[in-house]
Amino acid sequence: MRIRIVDAFTDRPFSGNPAGVLLLDAFPDDGRLQNIALEVNHAETAFAHPLPGGGEADWVLRWFTPATEVAMCGHATLATAHVLHSTGAHQGPVRFATRSGVLIATPGDDGAVTLDFPTAPLTAVDIPAGVPEALGAEPRTAFDTGPDIGDLLVEVADERTVRALRPDLKALAAHSRRGVIATARAENPALGYDFVSRCFFPNVGIDEDPVTGSAHTALAPYWSERLGRSALTGLQASPRSGRVRTEVRGERTLLGGRAVTVIEGDLLV
Repeated sequence: MRIRIVDAFTDRPFSGNPAGVLLLDAFPDDGRLQNIALEVNHAETAFAHPLPGGGEADWVLRWFTPATEVAMCGHATLATAHVLHSTGAHQGPVRFATRSGVLIATPGDDGAVTLDFPTAPLTAVDIPAGVPEALGAEPRTAFDTGPDIGDLLVEVADERTVRALRPDLKALAAHSRRGVIATARAENPALGYDFVSRCFFPNVGIDEDPVTGSAHTALAPYWSERLGRSALTGLQASPRSGRVRTEVRGERTLLGGRAVTVIEGDLLV
């Protein structure tokens, strides 16, 4: 098995969100996939294999954290599309069959990739008791992001509050299926981004995810409604950092970004 490590939602190595990518002829058993993801030990490892022509999808795609399989992952999808296009394994738009339906990744002339994902349904909820203490900040609003994402989305006072968060991850784990997305409006949009976020996912073995494509399917409609524009750019203000271009199109959200392969090698066992 050939393993590649790809930094997604960035054009520079050692930034963005790293993902393992393995292109296979068929999937081995789930236990082996989980062990490989644990060995790679990044937020997600993507496994894909080609499908016969003439169907609704070109490749099957699955995503595993070091602890579990997940229903949706944006950065590992971007990383997989980047590997397919950069190695010549697939030309043009690629349709992935996933647990979240068929997801399409379209390469651009500039080397960027645009993902077509379902827009997360946002449902306003009361701020759960204990969340302000666990997060270390008082949320202004709270939203459930639906079954595919499984996060609690909260807006806090400002960008500085987002950047300063030092949550109690054990306590935070009790308040969502996957984790908590904290967000705020950008302090200075002239810097090229409209909103900031950070994502904490202790329930799937990820204390803080560097750049989360799937979270932006919830962040995009949230901020598009408040800012009055369908096309925005989000900055995920993790230590590695990365930017995600978003465009809400009703029930679908487009996520755009670049990726770079930084490591390539073989699994020996």
